[in-house]
Amino acid sequence: MSTIVVIGSTGHIGSFLVPRLVRAGHSVIGVSRGLRAPYVDDPAWREVRPVSLDREADPEGFPAAIAGLGADVVVDLTCFTPEQAAPLVEALRGRVELLAHCGTIWVHGPSTVVPTTEDDPRNPVGDYGTQKAAIEDLLLAESARPDGLATTVLRPGHITGPGWPMINPVGNLDLDVWHALATGERVAVPFLGVPTLNHVHADDVAQAFAAAVERPTVVRGRVYNIVAARSMTLRGLAEGVASWFGRSAVLEDVSLEEFRAGTTVEHADATVEHASRSHTMSIDRARQDLGYEPRFDSLGAIADALAWLAADGAVDLGDGGLDAVREHAAPTV
Repeated sequence: MSTIVVIGSTGHIGSFLVPRLVRAGHSVIGVSRGLRAPYVDDPAWREVRPVSLDREADPEGFPAAIAGLGADVVVDLTCFTPEQAAPLVEALRGRVELLAHCGTIWVHGPSTVVPTTEDDPRNPVGDYGTQKAAIEDLLLAESARPDGLATTVLRPGHITGPGWPMINPVGNLDLDVWHALATGERVAVPFLGVPTLNHVHADDVAQAFAAAVERPTVVRGRVYNIVAARSMTLRGLAEGVASWFGRSAVLEDVSLEEFRAGTTVEHADATVEHASRSHTMSIDRARQDLGYEPRFDSLGAIADALAWLAADGAVDLGDGGLDAVREHAAPTV
C-alpha cells in the first residue's frame, strides 16, 4: 500500500478521510497546524504520523517540507489560491504518483444546465470560486504535460457533518432556522424557496478521495463532482427537516428586501450567494471512475450534523427534538 500525506488532516474532510485510509492499509502522514483534534475520534488516529506545518506562516518552506515527507500520494485539502498551488506542484513533480486537490462546485457560477457535469462551462463568480477555478486550470494543465505531475480535482458541494454549522434551508448559517423548523415557528424564505442546494456528508467526500488515491492513472487530469445523489430546494429541505418533529414547515414567502430586513447582512448575503448559484451537480463521472456512491442523502447528512449541534448546545430543538433528529442521522445507503 501507499504512503499518503493528507494536508488538512484534522479538518472537515480529513477527519473522515484519514481513518478510511488507515483502515485500507495505507501509511498516513497527517499534516495540520496542530491546533485542534479531529472532528471525529477514531482508533485509527493512533496509527497516523502527525506533522505540524503551517502553510500560511511559512509559504516558501511549506512545499519543500511536504515533498520531503516521501509520500506516494499527496491529498491537499487546504489550497485556496494558485499562488499556494503552483509551488507545491513544482516541489512534487517527479516525486509523487498523484496530487489530489480539494476543489469546489463553486467553480460553477449560476446554473444554466442541470444536472451540471464537470464538462459544462464554469463561469465562476466571486473570489472563492474564481480562485479555485484558476487552481483547476493550473493542475489540469500540469497533468496534460507528458512529464507533468499527475493531478486530480474533487469538487465537494456544501460539506456537512458533525462538528460544525452547515448550510440551512434558507441558504445560510443562521442557527435559529433549525430551532424554528423544530418548534413550528415561522421561517421567512426568499425566491419562493425554489433555489437548490447540493449538500454532501464529509464522510462521502472522504469516500471519494479514498477511491481516487488508489486510481492514479484513472483520475489523472480528471475532475469530479462529489455531492449527495440529489440536490434539494430550499422549500424541500425545510419541509423535510420539519417532518422529523411531526410538523409541516411554516414558511412565509418574502421578497429579498423583506428577507434582508429580518436578518443580518452576513446571513442575507450568504443566502443570495447560494440561491443565485442554485447548484445541482451530476455525479455520473464519479460513479463510473471511482465507484462513488454517497451513503447519505442531503437530509441524512443534515440530520447527522444537526444532532451534533443540538447535543453540543448550539441549537435548541425543543423537548424531544434531539431524539427526533437522531432517528434520521444515519446513512441512507
